[in-house]
Amino acid sequence: MAFVATAGSIEQLSQHRVVRPSRIQLSTTYSADYAEIWRTQESVRTVISFLARNIAQLGLPLYERVGDADRQRLQDHPLAKMLRQPNPWTSRYRFISALVHDFSIYNNAYWLKTKFPNGEGGLVRIPPPIIKASGTDWLTPGAFEVRGNTGMKVFPRDQIVYFRGFGVDADEGISPLEALRRTLREEFTAGEMREQTMRNGARMSGYLVRPKDAPEWSDTARDRFKRSWQAQYSGSGPGAGGTPILEDGMTFTPVSQTARDLQYVESRKLTREEVAAAYHIPPPMIGILDSATFSNITEQHKMLYQLTLAPLLVMIEEEIELQLMPDFEPQPDRFYVEFNLREKLTGSFEERADSIMKAVGGPTMTINEARALDNRTPIDGGDVLIRPLNVTQNGEPDPVPAAPAEPPPA
Repeated sequence: MAFVATAGSIEQLSQHRVVRPSRIQLSTTYSADYAEIWRTQESVRTVISFLARNIAQLGLPLYERVGDADRQRLQDHPLAKMLRQPNPWTSRYRFISALVHDFSIYNNAYWLKTKFPNGEGGLVRIPPPIIKASGTDWLTPGAFEVRGNTGMKVFPRDQIVYFRGFGVDADEGISPLEALRRTLREEFTAGEMREQTMRNGARMSGYLVRPKDAPEWSDTARDRFKRSWQAQYSGSGPGAGGTPILEDGMTFTPVSQTARDLQYVESRKLTREEVAAAYHIPPPMIGILDSATFSNITEQHKMLYQLTLAPLLVMIEEEIELQLMPDFEPQPDRFYVEFNLREKLTGSFEERADSIMKAVGGPTMTINEARALDNRTPIDGGDVLIRPLNVTQNGEPDPVPAAPAEPPPA
C-alpha cells in the first residue's frame, strides 16, 4: 500500500509565510489597492458586480439523498435556515453577493462561524483586507488573524469557512487583478491623458498667427495679450468656446482633438473586453454588442450559467459541504447544497410548457396551479388535471369511448 507518508512529515517542510501583493501601481505617483480599483475602475466594477448579481439571485437549497435517483429538499434543517438568513442583519442575497465580490476581487473570501445571544448559530463575513492566514502548516492555514481598528483576535481553522483560489505555492488565492496590472495601468494613464487634453481646451485648441508686416510687438504688449487671452478664452474663462477678437491682423488656426480622435470609446471598450476575458464572461453579457445577434445572445446566456458561472457555483457548494456540513450532520455525505439553476436555464414559458407536454403526452398543470402563477385565488374543482378526450393510456380502467361513426349517406 502506497499511503504511508504522514501529514505531519510533510507539513513541517515549510511554513505558511506567503506575502501576497495587495496594491497595483497605476502610475509613477499613484497606486491603488484591490478594493479601490473595484471602486474606481468602471470595467472592473461592471464585470465583478455582474458575476455577483447573477449568482446571488440563485437560491441555495439543501437536499438529502434518499436514493440513487431521489432526493428530498430540507426546508427546516438548521443549515438550510442559516443559508437563507446567515445572520440577523444580512439577507441571503447580500451575503452571497458579498462572497462573490470578495472572491472575484481577492480570490479569497472568509465566513466566521458565530453564535448569537439567542443561542442560534450564524455566519458573518470577514473582509479579506483585515484577515490573514497564519500557522506553521504550509498545506493549509492552521489559524486566522483578524485585525480591526481596536485590536487583533486569532480564530482557529475550524471556526472559519475559507474560500480560496489557486495560489501556486500556498493554500491561498492570488487576485485576478494581478493579471490585469498592465491593462489597468494603461487604462489609467490613457484616461489621465484624455482628461487633461479635454480639460485644457479640446473644444477650441489651436495657435495664433501674427503677420510679418504687423507693427512691432513689445514685451509688455505681448504679455498683456497673453494674459487677456488666457483669462478670456482658455480653461473655464467666460469666452471659452466663443468667437475671439484678434489684433493686428492675427489669424487663429484651430487644432482640436475630439473624442473620436482620442479613441475614447474604443479604448474603454477594449479594457472592458480584456477584464471580461480575465473573468471568463462573454462580451455581450456586459453590453459589448458588436457581434451580437438575437440567436447567439440566447445561446450565450445559457453558456453563462453552464460554462462561466458553473465552476464558481460548484466551488461554493463544495466548500459549504466540506466546511459547514460536518457541524450539523454526523454523516455529511448524505446531504448537499445546490444552486437552483432551473429558472435560468429553461426557455420561455411557452417553450417550456410545449416541451413538457410533448414529453408526457398531455397537460401537466391544474387550473388552480395555473391561477397561482398569476397570484389568483383557487376555485372549486380546480385541482383536477384536465385531459383532452383524445388522450388515453393503455389499460385505463374507464376509457372515454370514441364518438360513433356517422352512417353513410343513402
